[in-house]
Amino acid sequence: SPTTKKEKPKVVEVVVDHKQIVMTRATQMAAAGGVTYGLGLADGSTEFSQMFTTFSLSCIAGYYTVWGVAHALHSPLMSITNAISGMTAVGGMLLMGGSYLPNSTPTALAAVAVAVSSVNIVGGFIITQRMLDMFRRPTDPPEYASLYLIPATTMIGGYGALKYGMGIENAHGVAYVASGIMCIGGIAMMSNMDTSRIGVPIGMMGVGTGVAATLGLISQTMPVYAQIAGCCVAGGSVGWYMANGLAPTQLPETVALFHSLVGAAAVATSIASYMIEPHHAVAAWVGTAIGAVTVTGSLVAYAKLAEKMSSAALNLPGKQLINMGLMAGNLGALGWIMQDPENIANGVIALSGTTAIAGVMGYHITASVGGADMPVCITVLNSYSGWALCAEGFMLNNSLLTTVGSLIGASGAILSYIMCIAMNRSLTNVLFGGYGTSSTGGGEKMKIEGNATITNVEEVVEMLAGAQSVIIVPGYGVAVAKAQYDIAALVELLKARGCNVRFGIHPVAGRMPGQLNVLLAEAGVPYDVVLEMDEINDDFENTDVVLCIGANDTVNSAAIDDPNSVIAGMPVLHVWKAKEVIVMKRSLAAGYADVDNPVFFNQNTKMLLGNAKTTCEQLKTEIGKLANP
Repeated sequence: SPTTKKEKPKVVEVVVDHKQIVMTRATQMAAAGGVTYGLGLADGSTEFSQMFTTFSLSCIAGYYTVWGVAHALHSPLMSITNAISGMTAVGGMLLMGGSYLPNSTPTALAAVAVAVSSVNIVGGFIITQRMLDMFRRPTDPPEYASLYLIPATTMIGGYGALKYGMGIENAHGVAYVASGIMCIGGIAMMSNMDTSRIGVPIGMMGVGTGVAATLGLISQTMPVYAQIAGCCVAGGSVGWYMANGLAPTQLPETVALFHSLVGAAAVATSIASYMIEPHHAVAAWVGTAIGAVTVTGSLVAYAKLAEKMSSAALNLPGKQLINMGLMAGNLGALGWIMQDPENIANGVIALSGTTAIAGVMGYHITASVGGADMPVCITVLNSYSGWALCAEGFMLNNSLLTTVGSLIGASGAILSYIMCIAMNRSLTNVLFGGYGTSSTGGGEKMKIEGNATITNVEEVVEMLAGAQSVIIVPGYGVAVAKAQYDIAALVELLKARGCNVRFGIHPVAGRMPGQLNVLLAEAGVPYDVVLEMDEINDDFENTDVVLCIGANDTVNSAAIDDPNSVIAGMPVLHVWKAKEVIVMKRSLAAGYADVDNPVFFNQNTKMLLGNAKTTCEQLKTEIGKLANP
């Protein structure tokens, strides 16, 4: 049994100043109102007011849409928002020109934007569908997906009837509203397993309607339409090949890779738009800066998730000064543009500088985030892709881009907030401040003395064979070892013995939101036995055996017992309340937060050390040899 040496925390009575709370709220509301009128003072045009209204309402829609999404569907959620953010193709289409080939630098950049956006659209929807297919159970009814061609034909055909049959000038505006509503609906359908199946067709109808309306709006020559078709087919083919050629375990990390394509399209469109219409210099700078950060940040995130670079945090001396210097460089480029926005040559140089500086900034910020914090980093990058698309909307005065961009930006921001709550940390702490929660005290950490009890496969098999209830808590170690298939087989063997087996998943387990849910679904584990932390925490005390496989910080009782721990206040799974706890790890080393786990030293805990896949294979084999009761 562990012995702890610490002073008993003093209970301090805190008097709540309700007047101050209300005053803070009132001040924030007044500040928001002041900012709104300030923006109107900066640009009082009718077009800006309409765009700002669209922006505000879409942000609210994004806010309420994401709060209802189940943790298990966070990976498909990010994938479908990533596909919808391929609407950057609309911005490129509005700027394309020439003939069968572009005839200038701006039209060439626009063509690039359409091509890379098409990769995102096709690949993103295929990856989303593949993820959702993993959650499909044999007993689920058939989907009859082809029937969704009926509403799709109605939406696109309806636009054609208004535009060409009735000659309604603003037909594209009506189609844009319908497109935006369907994009919101596609994301909203991800709120639960039952409705998630129709999220992809609704999202595809939204994107398809928006693209069709844009093609009708631009009224280009046939050679330019052929050029657009060529870019779409080329990019879509690449997206189709990439999305279908991936192993199931590669799907979540590829979502991060696709984020970079949205950023690249935003940079290309922003520079092209400025070269054609330089009076939108500020919006072009915003789109370029956010897009460049998204490109490099997403590439680093993908490399870490795909284990192509170390997941350890880059910790350069004076890293905050580096970030501030890069930000100052970006602002300096904006100042250079605003000295003479009509000077396109200088403006392009400044935007090119912004691309380089913001790209370095995106690389440095993301590389400085440790592997265990990548779930938050990925959601932030997802949000960035939306804000880049939104900047395009303001720049091109396009309500569709503003609607969809605001929706994705706000939904990504809220998802980031949800991830931070799950770690009891602030967003700035995750991205810039290393480790430590908002509840971490300044005193001495709790000291743990004692010895862990080491067990073996035979003893664990005996415990599992006699258990009536088992909860498995997987961590990132499952993904690293690719042990999900053996775990799924072990679950089936235990269920055949009459054992009630369930899973408990922490919201930030893994390196991407919902990663472990996708892995387990891909291995054939029914999603209805995979529960969220809040759903299962009260059941541990009535559980015979808990198997913690590759989990550490998410099951660390120091988060509750030690107010001076760097993970103090972080919500964790209460595994230590079970009758018996088996912790499967490579070694007794601490987790990402570098905090010793008191659970390892409890009397009811036994450590089964070794590779997760090898150990799970052994457990599966030995349990399989036993006769069912």
